[in-house]
Amino acid sequence: MAALTRDQFFAKLAPTVIRVRREGSTMFPSVRLAQNLLETGGVIHSWNNLGGIKVGSGQVNAYWQGQAVVKGTWEYVDGRNASTRAAFRAYKSVYHFYKDSDLLLANPRYDRVRRSMTPEQQADMLQASGYATDPAYASKLKSIMQRYGLKRYDAAGTKKVPNPSMLEEAESVAVLHDGLVMTDGYLLRGVTWVPARLLGEALGAEIDWVAATKQATVNGQALVTVLSESTGYVPIRDLAAVIGMTASWDASARAVLLD
Repeated sequence: MAALTRDQFFAKLAPTVIRVRREGSTMFPSVRLAQNLLETGGVIHSWNNLGGIKVGSGQVNAYWQGQAVVKGTWEYVDGRNASTRAAFRAYKSVYHFYKDSDLLLANPRYDRVRRSMTPEQQADMLQASGYATDPAYASKLKSIMQRYGLKRYDAAGTKKVPNPSMLEEAESVAVLHDGLVMTDGYLLRGVTWVPARLLGEALGAEIDWVAATKQATVNGQALVTVLSESTGYVPIRDLAAVIGMTASWDASARAVLLD
């Protein structure tokens, strides 16, 4: 991936971090973003592991299917840094990584992390619980949070976002592309509906509206549309087909992947 400025790095990750927080993650978005920068140096690698999670027991789950990369790292041993190589988990997306990270943090060892009342306390508890061997881990996280004003993302993570009224009974699911959340999708009776203009334009499509038929068009092709709160929602598979992409359903993660 091309080099990102720090602001670009945080802005790119923020929608995914906020989505996972709204789904019930105990991690403050500010702490998670600071941790991502500290662990990666600001690079989103193709294996999407932004937290240094090692293969460990190797037990697969809904979000990690056993893929791994071996790379160099360092550990703080006997008062000094020691270079080593280790096997790290590789993920389909950053969303999958965050969800797997939350499974790790559900371990009793990280009880104090989950019960933290402030981002600063959570940073301290990550270190106290042995998440990393660096004795300055917590202070580095807090410094990053303060330097880049990351606590501004915390409020968004607690905001309740209702379904569109015409899709009120749908299940809200993550729509992923290039490893990141692009938008919310709404799964209803086997069809995932997405905001045509928001997602289509983000993917480079031309979106228009035909008032006479109340349909959104994608690159000139009219699609079946649900209109709710002045936004047109279309089936994600139809939108993807028009622009030459495929939409696949990850039943375990309850997410749609666009490729």
